[in-house]
Amino acid sequence: MRILVTGAAGFIGSTVTDRMLADGHDVVGVDDLSTGKLQNLAAAATDSRFAFEKADVTGDGLAALFDRVRPEAVFHLAAQIDVRISINDPLLDARLNVLGTINVCEASRLAGVAKIVHTSSGGSIYGSPAVLPVAEDVPVAPESQYAAGKAAGELYLNVYRTTYGVSTTALALANVYGPRQDPHGEAGVIAIFGTAMLEGRPTKIFGDGTTSRDYVFVGDVADAFARSALPEAANGRRLNIGTGVETTVLDLHSRVARAVGVADEPLLAAPRAGELQRISLDCGLAERTIGWRPTVPLDEGLRRTVDWLRTSLERP
Repeated sequence: MRILVTGAAGFIGSTVTDRMLADGHDVVGVDDLSTGKLQNLAAAATDSRFAFEKADVTGDGLAALFDRVRPEAVFHLAAQIDVRISINDPLLDARLNVLGTINVCEASRLAGVAKIVHTSSGGSIYGSPAVLPVAEDVPVAPESQYAAGKAAGELYLNVYRTTYGVSTTALALANVYGPRQDPHGEAGVIAIFGTAMLEGRPTKIFGDGTTSRDYVFVGDVADAFARSALPEAANGRRLNIGTGVETTVLDLHSRVARAVGVADEPLLAAPRAGELQRISLDCGLAERTIGWRPTVPLDEGLRRTVDWLRTSLERP
């Protein structure tokens, strides 16, 4: 199968790219490199079945690129991923996450793409649900511009499915972590904690540390994309991709400190706007429809992530 991956040079996109190449597919990676890094695609670049295209998913030339490549499936991962940026600049967030998604859907339609797998946000679109873990039948209730944009992307995805017959699946990801996550951005608390600890710098927790998230390893996320590639796989469905387990920030900090081998001594700071108090995802539908379930326990995933961070910091 020929698969086009948007956001291919990013943390998740590059991991998905590597997985699809390992499965024997041809992959075209698309990224504007505004946040993604070609270094993440170093292994992919050695594979003759991989090609890279520098392009912006909001650009006018996207349809022509899709028409030239003629992918059978599109994995749409290119996005603005920071809740704080969405709050400070909602128009930017909407341009990248809503208009970018529409542009990908339209380019896919024109190029005859059979399947679009869209990246949604299980960690934000449900708002503050009364019952956890939250299942897909709970109505979306965005509490940030980022969450609203992700929910809007799903609506457009459904329009293209019902109007034009493009098969679609939305993967509502929990908080993804693992090797290649950027420790210098505002997203990715595990990479931020781990890097600071390895460099001997203080770590900071926003709020009292009781906020909880559902942390899912990036390799498990790549597996969910792989299982969703065929047109008939969970067509028209949103699938939660997480673990169903809540981990507080304080507990997470302790686990990362243990993995690094340093004292567990975070600083506390004022909470930040737009962040939910608690979330975890019921992923039973993913198991029933595509046979997916998480396989990497949190402590094992943290060990792999810290090992990668340590190696990356040692490189000149």
